[in-house]
Amino acid sequence: MIKQIRLKTERLEIVPQSLEYLDSTYAYACDRANMRFMIFLPVDSIEETAEFLRGAEAEWQSENPRDLECAIFCNGVHVGGINLELLDNGSAEMGWCLAKSAQGNGYAVEAARALVEWARESLGVKKFIAHCDSENVPSWKTMEKLGMKRVSCYGGRHNKINPTEERQEFLYEMEKQ
Repeated sequence: MIKQIRLKTERLEIVPQSLEYLDSTYAYACDRANMRFMIFLPVDSIEETAEFLRGAEAEWQSENPRDLECAIFCNGVHVGGINLELLDNGSAEMGWCLAKSAQGNGYAVEAARALVEWARESLGVKKFIAHCDSENVPSWKTMEKLGMKRVSCYGGRHNKINPTEERQEFLYEMEKQ
């Protein structure tokens, strides 16, 4: 069983996502321009955000949580989210999104490093993967700063903001001993 986590870095705190953060999650997750490269975002309503957060809370409270949604805070301000999904093969998939006002400060890299280290030490995860739209330069640069390597580019991606447009997707991987 995974206990709920509270990770602290030099500048950030990473905690389980919660309905307590409804307004702040909605504030960044509804930003259509900022979330244009995301598959499941932007959210269309605060009710959709609440449903997501209820699901995240239920997952954290389950006997064997696999999809770990976390909120990222900087100086007490909710600046984004990060996810770690535990896969059946002992690896994990990661993803993140930040409020527009929090981008360009290295927060995604800092939060991801903390989550990778925790997953490696606490859960024994050795392989991490991440996907992003091929045009989402900040996301794939974050992956590279983490030490991930691009292993493929393929079509078939459909982002929520324009679901009829087929996009290219990058896959990154990293082994951590």
